[in-house]
Amino acid sequence: MTEYRPPIDDIHFALNDLVGLPGIVALPAFEHVDVASVEDVLAEAARFAAEVIAPTNRDGDKVGARWHDGEVTAAPGFAAALGQYAAAGWGAVSADAEHGGGGFPKVVGTVIDELVTTANMAFSLCPLLTAGGVHLLEVHGSPEQQRRWLPKMVTSEWTGTMNLTEPQAGSDVGALTTKAVRQDDGSYRITGTKIYITYGEHDMAENIVHIVLARTPGSPPGTKGISVFIVPKYLQNPDGTLGERNSITCVSIEHKMGLHGSPTCVLSFEDAVGELIGDEGDGMRQMFTMMNDARLGVGVEGLAIAERAYQQALAYAHERRQGRGPGAAPGEDSPIVDHPDVQRMLLTMKAYIDAMRPLAYANAAAIDVSKHGADDDARRSGQELADLYTPLTKAWCTDLGSEVASLGIQVHGGMGYIEETGAAQHYRDARIAAIYEGTNGIQAIDLVGRKLPMRGGAVVREQLDAARAAAADLRAAGEDVAATELEQAAADVGAASDWLLAAEPTDRLAGATPYLRALATVVGGTFQARALLSPRADESRRTVARFYLTPLLPQAGWLARSASAGNAVLAAARTTTLA
Repeated sequence: MTEYRPPIDDIHFALNDLVGLPGIVALPAFEHVDVASVEDVLAEAARFAAEVIAPTNRDGDKVGARWHDGEVTAAPGFAAALGQYAAAGWGAVSADAEHGGGGFPKVVGTVIDELVTTANMAFSLCPLLTAGGVHLLEVHGSPEQQRRWLPKMVTSEWTGTMNLTEPQAGSDVGALTTKAVRQDDGSYRITGTKIYITYGEHDMAENIVHIVLARTPGSPPGTKGISVFIVPKYLQNPDGTLGERNSITCVSIEHKMGLHGSPTCVLSFEDAVGELIGDEGDGMRQMFTMMNDARLGVGVEGLAIAERAYQQALAYAHERRQGRGPGAAPGEDSPIVDHPDVQRMLLTMKAYIDAMRPLAYANAAAIDVSKHGADDDARRSGQELADLYTPLTKAWCTDLGSEVASLGIQVHGGMGYIEETGAAQHYRDARIAAIYEGTNGIQAIDLVGRKLPMRGGAVVREQLDAARAAAADLRAAGEDVAATELEQAAADVGAASDWLLAAEPTDRLAGATPYLRALATVVGGTFQARALLSPRADESRRTVARFYLTPLLPQAGWLARSASAGNAVLAAARTTTLA
């Protein structure tokens, strides 16, 4: 497996030239931060990811986490890596300063997430879930809960989990049955079984803080009756030291297609001690704070795996010699990178990566503006953009992560199907990201049901207007072919947007998934147009941008037409083909 080389130049280009980092660090909340300090932090984070975390990736896949009699032993090297991660404070960089964090922008933390995830996705899930728990407690926890739980979660000395899913309650969270019974001392006793709990049990940290959804007696059915609780592995004594072990058992860990280093646990709660966050019945609203934060992180996983797969495929294409490339001497075997079809695959991989990265960063930057913008209008606009970009980042980037990893296998040919090369691991690891934290179909439903109608469709139209403006700039610069493709894609997606806004609910649902991909493809095209026109872009970057804007971008048109096809054929299939 190729060693990981952090793409620090690409990261800085996306941050500064495409997303506008200088404007983010200029916000009053970040007066202690400047572009130079961000560059220093990211340079060290890149070194740490490559030297400390990346070496654990292969053993994490081959050996994995191991369960024995309710205890989970982490994959080789994981505990030491997390200890160094915590000691260096990487999980704290963008956490609130009042709880021991560095107070850096969310977008900087997102870049660190990318670096860690590209180095080892299975490892990265532990900090990801911990950060989600930190975010939930920062927003919804009481001052006392924040004082007691946040400091060691912010440092990653204690890790966190998200406990939603049950055997009968997957995407339909409202069907959960885990119960929480209030005690005279104000605590609750939690009883039930949770499945698919990432890092629900391990030996890497002193404590695990479970964030658990449960139902109190007499609560209404569905999501309205759900509350959220802190249920730690070890209880906390009044002086902050760890007390007795809570009544939580890891029944088993799953044997998965990928992410072998990440223990996916079945947890049994038997009268476990928990404490309510906020009010009873407010759990889903609170949990969505954590879930939306995690959805951005999962979108970054798609970008990260794509980057790792591309680096390996590119290196292999230069090493592997087979066949005679164009212009090669008779009888000479050429490196496969000289073959046009391999070039097409590699450029496709790189072009998608260069479109995903600024989308993920812009999503994080919008969250920064939504919290710290100069005035109410700025914060409102930031929130709208974060709301729109989150399903795009989560769904589009994770779909592309799988597709790029699959192309990486194809570049390797038969050797890609052999485990020794490591190319297959990227595909196996990537595949789950389109499923967890809300399947990509759910993200598409959220887009057409909640995000597209924002301000009567104006938020989406503003994105399409930005694409048209970028197309005009392309034309002015003499990039006529790219300009025409971007203009046409924006027009096609605009027509689909209008059709979906006026459509019946079933027709809108039928078109949701192709619409999400069409819109994300255009948004990616806007970023690629800006990259092409940037005075700092070298010829390599311009070549990749042109490739995105010509062979790849036109698919937005047929995706938009598919989004407008309606539900008639699907409804007929349900009574015939799918009966």
